[in-house]
Amino acid sequence: MDARTSNLNDVSNRPYNNLLRRLNPADFALLAPYITFEDTAANDLLYSPGDDVQVVHFPCGPSLATFVVPNEDGRDVETILVGREGAVGGIVSEGFLPAYTRICVKFGGPFVRINVAKLEAAKLRSPSLRNVFARYADCMLAQIFQSTACNAIHSIEQRTAKWIMAAMERTGDEDSVPLTHEQLATLLGVGRSYASRVLQSFKAEGVLDTRRGSILVRNRDGLRLRACLCNDAVKMHFEEVLRGVYPTEEASSSEVQG
Repeated sequence: MDARTSNLNDVSNRPYNNLLRRLNPADFALLAPYITFEDTAANDLLYSPGDDVQVVHFPCGPSLATFVVPNEDGRDVETILVGREGAVGGIVSEGFLPAYTRICVKFGGPFVRINVAKLEAAKLRSPSLRNVFARYADCMLAQIFQSTACNAIHSIEQRTAKWIMAAMERTGDEDSVPLTHEQLATLLGVGRSYASRVLQSFKAEGVLDTRRGSILVRNRDGLRLRACLCNDAVKMHFEEVLRGVYPTEEASSSEVQG
């Protein structure tokens, strides 16, 4: 086995993105020559509605991207967060694909990029690579379905706890999330003052505290008890469809390959 093959077998040498680490060595080898790296900052814009989606962006490590849907009343609503478990832009594209929503960087950090045309060419050469990305697209759709149901039936308090737990899982931080009141309000689709009142109630219960630009979790179990079960439903679907990709503690500590 030569050094190059050995490197492809060792997932720790790949970008810290669980979807890319999920690929078998032969499939990753098809993509590796076309991977480029980028550093991002919070609120960087990846796509606007109507843009031609030409690049797939893979969040790495604690980086997060989000889909933002603008509404006629001027408010923006965030639908799902995407971290190192996935990618945004052109996942199952087979040609021109206009972006439907804004896709923004939520938490800045490292991303890797692959041109959509290169990804599509690789998928044509490998049914197993095509299968992994189709399965991930199914998981992303499940997140959207669950988010729609969550917004309809769960309280603001439950959804607040859910979003904070989801962000913690993806960033890998045990007790802190770089989330402002304004960002939380956008996630919830409410005004900033409403989001602040919810955070104040959690602070009074000893569950959370706040710093400038971040939320500190004082009682993780208490926060989990206040959250709805939507995250658990999404994680269960990920485990059934793409085991080991969703960023749980168990998945982070294991090396997963297809």
